[in-house]
Amino acid sequence: MYAIIETGGKQYQVKEGDVVFIEKLAVEADEKVSFDKVVAVNTDKGLTVGAPYVSGATVSATVVKNGKGKKINILTYKPKKGSSMRRQGHRQPYTQVKIEAIKA
Repeated sequence: MYAIIETGGKQYQVKEGDVVFIEKLAVEADEKVSFDKVVAVNTDKGLTVGAPYVSGATVSATVVKNGKGKKINILTYKPKKGSSMRRQGHRQPYTQVKIEAIKA
C-alpha cells in the first residue's frame, strides 16, 4: 500500500514506515503531522486517483528532525568584463518525517 502526497509544491510517493525528506514545515521535532493533499492511493482493491485530491484520504507522520542540506556553491560571472565574479552558497532547509499510517 502506498500513497502519493503533495507538500511544499512537490509530490512524494510514500509507504508506511518510510523516512522522507520534504520541504521545511513549521513544526518541531517529535510532533505529529497529517497530510490531507493525497493525490493517489494504491490499496489491495486497486489504485484510487483524485481530481485533484482523494477525498477522505490522509497520511499521518511524525517529524524526526529539521535541518539543512549539503552546501552547494554558486559561481556567476560575466566573461570579458573584468571583476564581475560573484560566489555564493546555499543550504536548502528540510524536514525529515517518518510515515506512520495511510488512511484511504
